[in-house]
Amino acid sequence: MSQFLRLLAEEDKVAALTSVCTKFRQGEAAPCSFTVAPEAFDAVPGKPFAYWVSEGVRQTYQRLPQFEAGGRTVRVGLQTSDDFRFVRGWWEASAQESAGKWFPFAKGGAYSPYYADVYLVVNWELDGAEITNFFDRKTGKLNSRPQNIEFYFRPGLTWTVFTTRALGVRVLPEGCVLSHVGGAAIFEELPEARKALALCSSSAYRYLLDLTQGLADAGRRVYGVGAIGITPFLEASHRMEELAMTAWTLKRTLDTVEETSHAFALPAALRVRLGNYDPPAIESELARIQGEIDAIAFDLYGFSEADQAAVQNKQSAASEGDAETGTDDEIDDADSDAPIDHTAGLLSWAVGVAFGRFDWRLATFERDAPAEPEPFDPLPAKSPGMLPAGVTPFHSHSGILVDDQGHPHDLARLIEEVLIRVEVPVPEDARRWLQRDFFAFHLQRYSKSRRKAPIYWPLSTTSSSYTLWVYYPSLTSQTLYTAINDFVEPKLKQVGADVTTLRNQGSARTRDDEKQFEALQSFELELIELRDTLLMLAPTYKPNHDDGVQISAAPLWSMFLHKPWHKVLKDTWAKLEKGDYDWAHLAMSYWPERVREKCKTDKSLAIAHGLEHLYVEPEAQPKKARGRKKAGGDE
Repeated sequence: MSQFLRLLAEEDKVAALTSVCTKFRQGEAAPCSFTVAPEAFDAVPGKPFAYWVSEGVRQTYQRLPQFEAGGRTVRVGLQTSDDFRFVRGWWEASAQESAGKWFPFAKGGAYSPYYADVYLVVNWELDGAEITNFFDRKTGKLNSRPQNIEFYFRPGLTWTVFTTRALGVRVLPEGCVLSHVGGAAIFEELPEARKALALCSSSAYRYLLDLTQGLADAGRRVYGVGAIGITPFLEASHRMEELAMTAWTLKRTLDTVEETSHAFALPAALRVRLGNYDPPAIESELARIQGEIDAIAFDLYGFSEADQAAVQNKQSAASEGDAETGTDDEIDDADSDAPIDHTAGLLSWAVGVAFGRFDWRLATFERDAPAEPEPFDPLPAKSPGMLPAGVTPFHSHSGILVDDQGHPHDLARLIEEVLIRVEVPVPEDARRWLQRDFFAFHLQRYSKSRRKAPIYWPLSTTSSSYTLWVYYPSLTSQTLYTAINDFVEPKLKQVGADVTTLRNQGSARTRDDEKQFEALQSFELELIELRDTLLMLAPTYKPNHDDGVQISAAPLWSMFLHKPWHKVLKDTWAKLEKGDYDWAHLAMSYWPERVREKCKTDKSLAIAHGLEHLYVEPEAQPKKARGRKKAGGDE
């Protein structure tokens, strides 16, 4: 027998160790000491020094089958090796453009058991032709790693592999490409996935999983498919399955107020109109469900009261560790999904209604909310809250609205009209919010997994006295011309007329007239600068939604006044000029000769631009013959 001491939770480990040693000398028992035979560790795969658990828990690994058995398969999937090129937020491409090219990409994310939206898409056109031909031009080695392709698009379960939080298993909808950082469990029979979701979400299962890796306390975890596959598994009860599906519905309900979610219906300020939305009550019910699932799982696994207490103590330590820094993706996703101010969320939704993105009729009961999908159904092309195809939008426009009081396309006025239509009070400072706060708020909400993809673009004069709001989904090569002809030029004509009127008054101008005259002259110069900038950019600006938001916005970087976004776009444009993003359609429109030359030696690039006929397959290098060593030395 060997003696083990567990002092991980002690702040002053020296003092704690001294105290334990003193008790040993006096023949007293210490609660942090464990007497275990070394051969007892043989029961757990990998033989971790799991001295703090009971013999009964260790023997669970011998009594029960492993997870990966009986029609259950665990796998990881695609590593693109260049997510900026191959991955997008699902809102960056329209439903028509996504078909056949952009597929949901289950790439981990923030901790979210039972349910989490799959908000990324990956370019898997023609069975991933661009990705599977993504070779390093210098070494000739394949950069990407398309693994386990035969399991893509199948429904099952998924989770985040690298995390500092607990295992968060959730539903994997049908039609998704698997990721190397989002593990997946695939089942021969779909009902088995429902049962496995319940069991894998239990504290007992998570505890056993952590033991296979020797994880005693909070810290960085790697929930790889190997660890999942060898964890003891048993069939969950029908009651557990029911509870897990209820938890999925409740978690999805909470997500129906998130604009970037496939589940989005209405902002939080209006969501109660659809019924069944009470976040505190939902959170309370989720906690109750988790408690019941845990109790059933403890009984099925045969955990004693002492074992259950050990699990609960571990969970308490882990909950403190959850405040620690997670992976980069987890941090970004948790920030963007954090609770938002109801007024800001309402105004943001009103902007979307004005642009024709969201459907106000859900809030006025003119349209019924779509029925809740089945958990493993493929993700919809549009969220329930988006305006269905063919429906007349709230306001007709050409893809541009403007911050210009009195203009028929004035965005601030349209926001007010939307709020009046849905019968909610109109904030007094809606225009001020639009001018000062909205874009920063919008950028945060539409940034996920290190992708920044805002869809409402404020193109402003240098003092922000005049702003055009461009709607990214409506962006075309004619957008800048529309901005000039339908907005800037008419505004210049109006301002010019006012300047001329005041100029003609000469010495008859009052002090107030003089101030207005100076302000209008400055405004006129800013409008001229904006017009000239747009005129300079328009002839060569040929955006393509496949490039994504950041690349498409990069040529316009000088007109974005929000400093962080301005810097991102300026840096992106510099890299475009340098040739770092020659896979982009925008690069082809600006530097066609350079891109076409690269296509001759880069098959992935050639495929991206539809120029595979330019690619020249390199000649196979002859293998060097190996000479045989002569015995006996030189002759």
